[in-house]
Amino acid sequence: MKEADMTTALSNTQLAYLQSLRRELHQSPEISGEEAETAARITQELTRAGADRIWTGLGGHGVAAEFWGRQDGPTVMIRCELDALPIPEISQAPYRSRVDGKGHLCGHDGHMVMVLGVALALKTRPALGRVILLFQPAEETGAGAAAVINDPRWPELRSDFAFAYHNVPGRPLGEIGLCQGVSNCASRGMKIRFDGKTSHAAAPEDGVSPALVIADLMQRLPLLGPGGEMGDDFALATLTHAQLGEASFGIAPGAGELRMTLRSQTDARMARLVQEAEAQLARALAKAAEQAGDVSGSVTWHDVFLATVNEDSALAIATRAASSLGLSTVAMRHPMRWSEDFGRFGLDGAKAAMVFIGSGEAQPQLHNPNYDFPDGLTPIGVALLVEIVDQLLAEQGDAHPAPKILQLSDVPND
Repeated sequence: MKEADMTTALSNTQLAYLQSLRRELHQSPEISGEEAETAARITQELTRAGADRIWTGLGGHGVAAEFWGRQDGPTVMIRCELDALPIPEISQAPYRSRVDGKGHLCGHDGHMVMVLGVALALKTRPALGRVILLFQPAEETGAGAAAVINDPRWPELRSDFAFAYHNVPGRPLGEIGLCQGVSNCASRGMKIRFDGKTSHAAAPEDGVSPALVIADLMQRLPLLGPGGEMGDDFALATLTHAQLGEASFGIAPGAGELRMTLRSQTDARMARLVQEAEAQLARALAKAAEQAGDVSGSVTWHDVFLATVNEDSALAIATRAASSLGLSTVAMRHPMRWSEDFGRFGLDGAKAAMVFIGSGEAQPQLHNPNYDFPDGLTPIGVALLVEIVDQLLAEQGDAHPAPKILQLSDVPND
């Protein structure tokens, strides 16, 4: 990189373009497994940025770009997410979602443009090794990372280091959160289907109703995970849905469904929680058989997220990068309760770290219908990721000076 260009990761013109692109993506959200148009737009931008190689259709609609250094060295992956949420957006912004019932209400639109910002900065980087920029599908369902890793082309992309981050409402704008060990909890959805036999509402005794077993489990299952203080034994079981019979006055119910979300700080605790939940179901079904007839119950598991665990050396690199930029940092005492499938890349062999970046103390919570990624985070996120790359892939004694963090407040807004 020429000496005159070393003081900034990106120019104000580039940041203004990323802001415009972020709002374009925000208008056209695609949920997990449906990200075809988003992936095509990202591919277009990576081609324009001069990527040495691009993979498409990874694990579904995933996209990855490769940037080679001048000499051999480690491979560093920067990962972000393509998918939006099946939640209607409530916003008066001119760039609000144009798709009924869907919205970028988790900030993945912002994550994408920050990683695209890294692509722009990589035009003359790295000196060593290579950088992989991964735009992963289906993070919201927990299926995307596993699907990418299971793609037959994944060995071509496998990395020595992997980094990702997520914006965090309720924290000061641009504050970098660093969590040693577990950074995100494990979670999974438990769907229980009950089947008995319907009857006329005037003769319920001639049917087999799952009402008693459902009522029993609605009280017992949440007790398996009361929440409370974070730690290795933390467990939370949240009832999210219950349905019994049909919306009718003439039919005694013969079927029903319960949905629970199980959450734990560690995968080992999750394994125990799953066993305990299945044991409670078996006991409830046996009890119902004695009282109300033989009700069958079947369990299926959905949205399975493993715990995300930060590797010490990768976290140290991210910490040094934030420090060299003069960013405000906080050592987090506890992991996030919400889940991330990024942890699978660490289990695949990469030294991985998930970093958090505050998106404003007054910002609506993630998945709220009025959430919107703050564009002021873009220059901070790009600078941090570029500095992480430099920490690992700059030539010995030739690391770039820490880039000045330009402010989007200097860029005209529409």
